[in-house]
Amino acid sequence: MQLEMRAVEVVYPEGCNIILGQTHFIKTAEDLYEIIVTTVPQAKFGIAFTEASGPCLIRSEGNDEELVNKCQRILQSIGAGHVFCVLLRDAYPINVLNPIKNCPEVCHIFCATANPLQVVVGATAQGAGILGVIDGSAPKGIESGTDRDARRQFLRTIGYKR
Repeated sequence: MQLEMRAVEVVYPEGCNIILGQTHFIKTAEDLYEIIVTTVPQAKFGIAFTEASGPCLIRSEGNDEELVNKCQRILQSIGAGHVFCVLLRDAYPINVLNPIKNCPEVCHIFCATANPLQVVVGATAQGAGILGVIDGSAPKGIESGTDRDARRQFLRTIGYKR
């Protein structure tokens, strides 16, 4: 059996966050839509999901056509089955990640990020799957006391800590 690996650069709109995951059932797109719209009603988002059997279509939902279309193109470029992509604007993954993880169809979350992203894809004669992701850059050092203070202040400034 021959295995080919490739890295796919994922480009998405500035100001957005992306969530990539593995899932297994055709109702994923609708269930993720319900999760996001009920958890963060003001969020703008797109969702796409790749079937891995039957017609093998990219299914999609969302309330922002640009983000829906971008999710579809991202999944086309990855070319793997049973993958979902969520693009969020006016919301953060931390707001929806646990409800998404609790969705019965969701098997695995590969990433939730606003960083530059590459997806490592493995392909055989049968098809392709995500092996992992490269999320952002490598560490450049260890935080100092000043860095720690800045991190703590930032979390309080944006309302995630008191």
